[in-house]
Amino acid sequence: MAPMLGVRLDFAPFLLSPPPSPPSPTLRVWPSSSAAAARTRLVAPRAAATAVSPKPAAVAPLSADRTAVRLGIASKGRMSDLTRDLLKSCQLTVIQSNPRQYIADIPQMPNLEVWLQRPTDIVRKLCSGDLDLGIVGYDIISEIGQGNDDLVIIHDALDFGHCRLSLAVPKEGIFQNINTLEELVNMPQWTEERPMRVVTGFGYVGAKFLKEKGFKHVSFLSGDGALESYPAMGMADVIVDLVSSGTTLRENNLKEIEGGVILESQAALVASRKSLNRREGALEISHEMLERLEAHLTASGKIMVTANMRGNSAEEVAERVLKQPSLCGLQGPTISPVYCSLDGNVAVDYYAINIVVPQKSLYKSIQQLRSIGGSGVLVSKLTYIFNEETPRWRQLLSELGM
Repeated sequence: MAPMLGVRLDFAPFLLSPPPSPPSPTLRVWPSSSAAAARTRLVAPRAAATAVSPKPAAVAPLSADRTAVRLGIASKGRMSDLTRDLLKSCQLTVIQSNPRQYIADIPQMPNLEVWLQRPTDIVRKLCSGDLDLGIVGYDIISEIGQGNDDLVIIHDALDFGHCRLSLAVPKEGIFQNINTLEELVNMPQWTEERPMRVVTGFGYVGAKFLKEKGFKHVSFLSGDGALESYPAMGMADVIVDLVSSGTTLRENNLKEIEGGVILESQAALVASRKSLNRREGALEISHEMLERLEAHLTASGKIMVTANMRGNSAEEVAERVLKQPSLCGLQGPTISPVYCSLDGNVAVDYYAINIVVPQKSLYKSIQQLRSIGGSGVLVSKLTYIFNEETPRWRQLLSELGM
């Protein structure tokens, strides 16, 4: 285990004072990836960062030697699998010809390169201009991006990777009766000499949250994993960590407190503002990806139900259907005549009803159809629902000033 180091979030001395030449080795040693990310962002502009680095920047943003648009996705783990599954469901299959390489492609988008990266590096490379688009958790965007104005979230709810960044305290000891954030901030134990010790891998987001909530005496420790063990070992008072079900917290005698959720997170499609404005093809690819994602996610959990129903007219059938609360569909039922031959003539005796219903309400919907005379019920799974231009696209254009 790496040694536990106190993280100081005041980087002003490094920004206001020019570094010596050659660069001091102590200025290049950072206790955690989050602290490194803060340094990368705060030392700006890019030319200034080059001056203090022992190596020149490899690629300048929007360099002329690159014409392909680059998308970053997680290289391994559950996040990688779920990202690939989602893209495949949108008919955007990621093809990696060499599993030892970090580049892949999507045949349906010939001008798009897919780069397999660590989630934290995806955000860093979006900020540096080495990636144009990325699919990564909102928690990583918030921590590594640190409010960078160049990051633009195109779709904030890809419906996987759900978790929350939450503050947790021990169930016993001085925290036994502490159940709210207000009670925690008002504990008399926290002083300048004895600050509340918080261990986290989210130093930027955690510090920002606690400052906004009025905490004055806080010391941050950088932790990489198994944060639940720190309070039991006497190394920290509080943890700030990602929580899914909360089982791990409970099994380690920790509890979340009211008001302690810092942010809710799930996978998001994020882009570089500069790339969308200046990289040829980036905006068009973003539009197509957004359309495919929206259509698939809108259809998720919905099914098409078709049934036949006797009636004197389409209007009369529609009136019966609309009286049932589960049969209203997206905008309403689609009703069309079913033609048959009667005594040598073409006649209409039945009407076909098509409605979209939530999958979880399927049986209730079928019962309601039967109750008003529906029969021959067919059920079909939906893959896509393309609506009018998605509001997220209009929001993106507005964000870009277009």
